[in-house]
Amino acid sequence: MADKIAFPVQLVQPDGRRVHRPDYAALVADIGPDRLRDLYEDLVVVRRIDTEATALQRQGQLGIWAPLLGQEAAQIGSVRALEPDDYIFTSYREHAVAYCRGVDPAVMTRLWRGYAFSGWDPASVNMTNPAIVVGSQGLHATGYALGAHLDGAEIATVVYFGDGATSQGDLAEALGFATSLGAPVVFFCQNNQWAISEPVHLQSPAPIAARAAGYGMPAVQVDGNDVLAVLAVTRQAARHAREGGGPSFVEAITYRMGPHTTSDDPTRYRTAAESEVWKARDPIDRMRRLLEREGLFDDALADRVQARADEVAARLRAGALEALDPDVDELFEHVYATDHPLLDEERAEYRAYLDTLTAGEEALS
Repeated sequence: MADKIAFPVQLVQPDGRRVHRPDYAALVADIGPDRLRDLYEDLVVVRRIDTEATALQRQGQLGIWAPLLGQEAAQIGSVRALEPDDYIFTSYREHAVAYCRGVDPAVMTRLWRGYAFSGWDPASVNMTNPAIVVGSQGLHATGYALGAHLDGAEIATVVYFGDGATSQGDLAEALGFATSLGAPVVFFCQNNQWAISEPVHLQSPAPIAARAAGYGMPAVQVDGNDVLAVLAVTRQAARHAREGGGPSFVEAITYRMGPHTTSDDPTRYRTAAESEVWKARDPIDRMRRLLEREGLFDDALADRVQARADEVAARLRAGALEALDPDVDELFEHVYATDHPLLDEERAEYRAYLDTLTAGEEALS
């Protein structure tokens, strides 16, 4: 796999020209004009989700948001390569994955608004809720993949994480367990160049994908801003998992164009010149240029995509602003599978505390 690590897979250049890679192009030979247009729509809609949620946070409607600006192709290309039965474990930035998996935009902000412990039912879309503890989802995915394999399920389990998570012990342990036990899991690293304020070269002077070799795991680097290339390599990795080949590692080289979260200021640790270089590699512009070169882009497509983006953004905003505050008792639900006396005691204490606050407010009024 050394050649694949040294030369990242690319099928579309930033100017929209196709790259001659017959081996990987064959993996996306079924992606015709309609599917290309659909991928472009995904890219535009997901960016609108991100900008709408960021605006909601700036307006005080969300506590925090982790933008995915610039990483749309890495997420969309990978998730569109999966089957409905495949199971996904995410970090906290995979909003595009959630959208493509069928998560209702109206519930995407629940966790970030602070009125729910989760956003959606994982079983309904075969995708977990955001994992805030960096790297922990690697172990969760490995355990799930092994269990599914032992149950005879012919599925792939995919775990998303950033370059920063590769410096966490949890992920190192997950890679070791996955290889030793042959767990059918795809480790999908979105190398967006920055772990908050630390550049990737300080974490790993060698390519991150090269780490997989130390575990005896096949790996591939891919241009993470090329949605077709990401689709191709993820299809290959997922098939490898489903067919009993065990784990594999994908490093999607992309760039976080915005802040780490809305509480971050990236201008404090990176230059405008660096951002301009990556802006020229914007995944949406690249896809549009491909469509234009191949005569597939017109006003009708632009209008359709814009209408869809507006519709999704409106639903996301309405879901955030119209949601009712949760009942106090919901804090204590789903903690244990069965009733627990300690939890009953804590619930009663908390109710008494709230009653005290209410009484105090009434006395002051």
